[in-house]
Amino acid sequence: MEEPALQLRICPACSAQMPGNAAFCPGCGRSMHEPVRTHAKVGALPENVAGAIAYFTFVPALVLLLIEPYRRSRFVRFHALQSLIFTFAAVAVAAALRLAGLLLILIPVAGPLLLLVVYGLFGLAVFMIWLVLVIKAAQGEEFELPFLGALAAQRADLG
Repeated sequence: MEEPALQLRICPACSAQMPGNAAFCPGCGRSMHEPVRTHAKVGALPENVAGAIAYFTFVPALVLLLIEPYRRSRFVRFHALQSLIFTFAAVAVAAALRLAGLLLILIPVAGPLLLLVVYGLFGLAVFMIWLVLVIKAAQGEEFELPFLGALAAQRADLG
């Protein structure tokens, strides 16, 4: 039985030849799994700018999903959907923390302090995730959050 021919690929940085399944270039060490970035223009805005704008509250995300030139772009649709799903998830977790806070507040001294720490960490985590999403979209990357991003990607492919 013959083995299939090994596909070769060329490093875009140093033009070294390597096996098609190589993770890094043997010549320069560059990763071969770098994300694909978009620089296309759709409507009046470039795709990466429209994708970043989608994360500034749910209103721009909804508008971008409804306005004709942007809703046809898979990149913009993905980021608008991920923004809406992330916002919904953050509000749901915040509501659950608020309910748990009603029980924690009953614990004298430690309860309110623990509640303050939990609220602060949650707020910081949401802000940091939001910041990463905005930066990645502005760079033209389709950065997927675990689970939420896969759901957004699945819905973006349907549109």
